[in-house]
Amino acid sequence: MRLRSPLVTGSAVLLVAGLAACSPDSAGAAPAGGDGDGPTVVTVGTLKGQPHLYAPFLYEDLAPEGVEFEVVQFDTSPDIKNAVVSGNIDFGVAGVPSAVSGAAAGQDVVVVAAAADGGSGIIGREGLDGVESLAGLTVGYPQGSSQEILLRLTLEAAGMDADSDLELVNLPFSDMAGALAAGRIDAFASAELGPSTALQAGAVEVASPYDTPVGRVNIGLYTTGELIESDPELVQQVVDTHVRATEQMAADPQAWADGVVAEFGIDQAVVDTAVQNIWPRWEIDDEYAAQVGALVEQMALLKQIDGDVDVATLLDTTFVEATEAGGDS
Repeated sequence: MRLRSPLVTGSAVLLVAGLAACSPDSAGAAPAGGDGDGPTVVTVGTLKGQPHLYAPFLYEDLAPEGVEFEVVQFDTSPDIKNAVVSGNIDFGVAGVPSAVSGAAAGQDVVVVAAAADGGSGIIGREGLDGVESLAGLTVGYPQGSSQEILLRLTLEAAGMDADSDLELVNLPFSDMAGALAAGRIDAFASAELGPSTALQAGAVEVASPYDTPVGRVNIGLYTTGELIESDPELVQQVVDTHVRATEQMAADPQAWADGVVAEFGIDQAVVDTAVQNIWPRWEIDDEYAAQVGALVEQMALLKQIDGDVDVATLLDTTFVEATEAGGDS
């Protein structure tokens, strides 16, 4: 029995890491502990051109013997989540809010490790200083995102209301920096690389988005409960590889930044700035679980989800705990 072959549709682009244009079938893929003679090929989804989701590009060089990785690139975290729960890919490195949305909708999605914290920013034109300076101004935000939650909570902590004290403009992530530079908005709350692109063009950080109960929670590694049940050994191997990748990124940020530039052709200065706003991680500790719980609560309040989410079920700490116990970290 073979590990599933990835189905790549729409905007997803299949990249074969370490395999010379081979598909899982042509590589002779077999599940861990299976009867096949070939390697186990694991498909992992991530986002295009995002330094905080770069870890999968390191997996192949860090993989245990008998395991090979294929990286599948997508445009959005919900696309990755949908590919995971539909069985088109095995794992996803993507936004935790997408996993929360999937769980709220009854989909089979489980976060088995953290991946990166941070990667968000509240950025404005020169002269703005502090979230209070946004009063009466036009502020861009991506509706339904974790950055919307961070903006609203940051304003709330300052005694401000996002809907009455600001003029909010819903914009795609990719439009934020350009809209600010063109003067169409005064500030924005968004994810990298928007903040670093704007900062390189002369914008300023208005306020930290991380001083809320949600904290820096952003990116996770997730799969399905079905795969966890059917092949926990494989899941452990993937988590162990993920741990090594995130720790390598944290230990050498310049090599990480250089890798992103080489892979995607992004401006070096922008990437160098962005990695200073991202904290690679893999641990799922009590603080992390509490922050995810706060994220779930806020998503429900904003009606971004319609359904209950059990954080203890969404976050499976079994594999990161085994990694810690085994000394692989």
